[in-house]
Amino acid sequence: MIKHQNSLSYHPSSWFFDTMTIDVPEPNSNSDPISDWLDTLSDVPSFLDEPFNYPEDLNFYGDSWWIPPNQDKHIVNHDIIDNDICTSFDYSSPVNTATSTIPPEPIILDHPQPLDLSKKRKTSGSDHNPKVSRKNQNRQMNEADEIKKSTGHKRVTNKSTTNNGNNKEGRWAEHLLNPCAAAITVGNMNRVQHLLYVLHELASFTCDANHRLAAHGLHALTHHLSSPGSSSSSVGVTNFATYANHKFFRDSLINFNDINPWFRIPNKIANLSVLQIIGEQDKLKKLHILDIGVSHGVQWPTLLEELTRRSGGPPPLVRLTVITPTTENGEFRGTPFVIGPAGYNFSSQLLAFAKAININLQINRLDNFPLQNLNSQVIKSSSDDETLVICAQFRLHNLHHSNPDERTELLRILKNLEPKGVVLSENNIECSCNSCGDFATSFSRRVEYLWRFLDSTSVAYKGRESEERRMMEGEAAKALTNVGEMNERKEKWCERMRSVGFVKEAFGEDAIDGARALLRKYDSNWEMRVEERDGCVDLWWKGQPISFCSLWKIDSQCK
Repeated sequence: MIKHQNSLSYHPSSWFFDTMTIDVPEPNSNSDPISDWLDTLSDVPSFLDEPFNYPEDLNFYGDSWWIPPNQDKHIVNHDIIDNDICTSFDYSSPVNTATSTIPPEPIILDHPQPLDLSKKRKTSGSDHNPKVSRKNQNRQMNEADEIKKSTGHKRVTNKSTTNNGNNKEGRWAEHLLNPCAAAITVGNMNRVQHLLYVLHELASFTCDANHRLAAHGLHALTHHLSSPGSSSSSVGVTNFATYANHKFFRDSLINFNDINPWFRIPNKIANLSVLQIIGEQDKLKKLHILDIGVSHGVQWPTLLEELTRRSGGPPPLVRLTVITPTTENGEFRGTPFVIGPAGYNFSSQLLAFAKAININLQINRLDNFPLQNLNSQVIKSSSDDETLVICAQFRLHNLHHSNPDERTELLRILKNLEPKGVVLSENNIECSCNSCGDFATSFSRRVEYLWRFLDSTSVAYKGRESEERRMMEGEAAKALTNVGEMNERKEKWCERMRSVGFVKEAFGEDAIDGARALLRKYDSNWEMRVEERDGCVDLWWKGQPISFCSLWKIDSQCK
């Protein structure tokens, strides 16, 4: 490819001082229209030295977590806001001018210093013409306005065809975010500034999925530029659940499961699989469930109710061992849906619920516990008088898979616990770790994941803006900045399970039929596929894979 040299000189509103020489590829003849328009812009002023303000109402405070069995369980959408008019993306934490040369990817900025915003427009470099700059800025703003008109700041409807679905041409936010990540990777800072400027003009947390994706993606890109290689665990929108009050957090999870099957279907399949496994065991045995998941207790009341309807009655004792992640690990702190509000504990409420329906329940919480330290003594498991079932749901993908291979090692540990069954549910997308691609590749995979989530929530919440939706979407958006959100395709997970001595177990008819019946209450774009080849149950949204569920037992030949 023919390359030309492009020199960046000092600009008062740019991140970078000094002159930098960058190898910039010639424009691609097959580039998209938005990229072609961006290439016509000149000397884009940076918005990163302007204040950035996340909405104040995203911090929530409150009280208790669980609804006792005798209280009203009606869930209300919190503070519904009509979003016919989109709010602009506004900054509150300044990202300031810094000196930079072209380093190896990713680009590392110096520690930013606060700017005097009242003086920033008065400063000028020796080669900077204020009149020309103002003229260019006005032209860029007019061009951005045209993009706004063409993309449309529209209110989302409750129609399942909204948000352009998986029509790549209509998903314009990705056509801005992914080229920006690619430009960051190769060090093309002229193009980075062009794209960030347009994203800033179009990003909004209160419009359709494209605008919301642009807002979350813009936050992730600026975080990467200021703190490359680190997880964002306490910055703005990426940590909503941490600030949510316990009752609001609980209500939001319950309502989300009621309107979106993202976690509801995997939880349903897991619960019915537990019933399937204990149905094959002595009815007098205790049931012991090892919970390595993200349900925050919401999954278990329905299972307890199912146990009361079981032929022969519930087990004499149900033990629930909950493994919460280690908060010292920065990767887990920034992992979507794993960390709940500080201090929340659902145990007392779940115990009260179990007592009300005559279930003998014991709960053992292992807080801040490393999964690698699991053993039979820690969970107090006895294979003689109890049936151990492990539910590992949407947690194991945060473990490294190379140097060292923490995922395979943990699966060996789980096998050594001698469970009667293991339910494994995970995201069914490509890995986005540093070993599986550069920043541009991994970021595009994370963007794809978040698009599907935002598109599905647009339909689930019927286009209505609420604090609840913002919290759930903010949790999902952690995937864009968290270096531990690595994922893996189901084929690789199945290969790992077999390699340590597990064999695939088919889901029973009750599990499949029950999950399908539940899925019918959701939008018609959701689909459940049972793969005969691997025996997994896959959840799809608009023809794209979301997650998979699988059931495993220890290979008798490996005991």
